[in-house]
Amino acid sequence: MGGGPKPEHLLVILPFDPPNAIFDRIRRHHPHVKITFHQLRFTITPWEGRYQVPPEIFQDVTLLVTLSAIPSSPKDCPKLELIHFTSAGTNHIANSPIYKDTKIPLTTSSGIHGPQIAEWVLMTMLASSHHYSLLHQWQNNHRWGQSDKSGIGFLRNLHDKVGQRLGVLGYGSIGRQVGNVAKAMGMDVIAYTARPRTSPESKHDNGFIVPGTGDPEGKIPSAWYSGTEKQDLHHFLAQDIDHLLISVPLTTQTIHLLGAEEFEILSKRNAFITNISRGPIISQPALIAALKAYDAHTSSDIDDEGSFAVALEAEMKADTSIPGLRGAALDVTDPEPLPKDDPLWDAPNCIITPHISGLGSAYVDRCFQVFEVNLERREKGEGLINVVNRERGY
Repeated sequence: MGGGPKPEHLLVILPFDPPNAIFDRIRRHHPHVKITFHQLRFTITPWEGRYQVPPEIFQDVTLLVTLSAIPSSPKDCPKLELIHFTSAGTNHIANSPIYKDTKIPLTTSSGIHGPQIAEWVLMTMLASSHHYSLLHQWQNNHRWGQSDKSGIGFLRNLHDKVGQRLGVLGYGSIGRQVGNVAKAMGMDVIAYTARPRTSPESKHDNGFIVPGTGDPEGKIPSAWYSGTEKQDLHHFLAQDIDHLLISVPLTTQTIHLLGAEEFEILSKRNAFITNISRGPIISQPALIAALKAYDAHTSSDIDDEGSFAVALEAEMKADTSIPGLRGAALDVTDPEPLPKDDPLWDAPNCIITPHISGLGSAYVDRCFQVFEVNLERREKGEGLINVVNRERGY
């Protein structure tokens, strides 16, 4: 008697207005789930204010969907059985009692960010290589670039992406979608993961996948590298990489994973660096130095009329006689927000955006799609997807 799923109480704590259409969808498919919504507005950074939720609100909650607000003590949530985060990682709560002192399953929204972040990656990559800032300056000045070296002549010597090599440091859902798009542009893609992926099955993406995106079977990379030692990373970085995508999670092992030594290896091809992961993975002083080293040898002069002189050989192909990195695109920094007087703002050939590459109109709905997949699996007694491994940190 009394068949069917047991009653559940879902608490949703988000900095957005209540997604009522999504709540209606959950109620329609899971009528046994009671839903409570609590709005916690963004502060200066999205992780601040996470303890500003009354502890009593968690008392009878069995399911929690949140960006960062969690119970401050396991005693506040005696019935809690699952926490789903709307972020791709959980490094922001890794020191909390819930993370360290409980076995409550934690799941993330990893997998939802691939489409929009891949577009940001390619947008910034192309904006840099096609000198869009200069072209936009010409438009603002109502100036038709002249067909000579100080005008549009140098643009005829730009190298498209066909045949260039993209190194993906962290071949997860985001890296797979960037690889997917880059491959369609004619680029060669190589991947790096902490654990070896030697069998076809080990290369599969077993997390949430937005339909029609990514690399579900892991067939795109022409070569796959792995390891957790510095020499393993250096071997990967030495593979003639033209563009490096950083998409590894932030853990104690990945803090300052890339510094002066790694940038020196990448300077062989004067690589372009893209970071969509977390700021502390890069040593920012080392990055600034590498960008300045390249700029010092290929410095450009732009006068008030937008005249532009550039080292053509450096634009056409990597020149091993030129040190440093030719550019960077950073959606994450250390710290965030980046202070106004931080020297990173003025680093040459560096695009900086305020941690927005993953935002889009589909964000919230896709977060809940992951949660709903797990809600269905939970009711059937099946294993969950996107579960955080507390020992690995992701």
